[in-house]
Formats: sequence, C-alpha cells, structure tokens
Amino acid sequence: MRYFNKLPGFIKTPAGLEWVLFKKIPLIFAVGTAVPVSYMLTIYLRYSPLNAEQQQIIYQCLGLLFTIWFFVGTLAIGCVVVMLMKGPAYVADPYDLPKENKQLEQHPEP
Repeated sequence: MRYFNKLPGFIKTPAGLEWVLFKKIPLIFAVGTAVPVSYMLTIYLRYSPLNAEQQQIIYQCLGLLFTIWFFVGTLAIGCVVVMLMKGPAYVADPYDLPKENKQLEQHPEP
C-alpha cells in the first residue's frame, strides 16, 4: 500500500504570487518589527521618568507591533495553503463498503 497516490493526468499549476510574497516575509517581519521597537527604545532611553503621553505612545507601538506580527503570520499561512493547493492532486485508497441488504435498494414497482 502506498500512502500518497498521485492522481494520474493531473496538471500542476505554475507558481505565482504566493512564492514572491513567501520569500519577502522575513524582510516584512524584520522591517515591521524594527520600526516600532526603535521608536519605543528611543523613548525609553531618552526619558527616564515616562509621563502619560509617552506611555500611551509606547502602548500604541506595542499594538502596532502585534498587528504586524499577526499580519505576517496570516500572510505566511495563506501562502503555504495556496502552495499546498497548487501542488499535485492525491487520491485516497478505495474503501470497500460492507455487505448490504440488496432488497432494501430495490424500488417498488409502480
């Protein structure tokens, strides 16, 4: 018994935008992380006692940071799903049904 039986005659779809995006994900993640973190570090290192406005800016930067991370994660999952869907098609092994009562399948005569 072979586990992954490929569907005969299946034409594989060529790669498209998903690979371009998938290769840019580390760059998007790095730049998207560096911008809010650098701004937060600047505020932390420049001002020792933080006032309410500076704390609010830091919280907004944290919100932006988590939003970017969730966006990049969703983008990566979407790219992987599209890559899997464009791959070769597989068929399952046949499953023999148990013996049934053939009289139940007969239609009554009109």
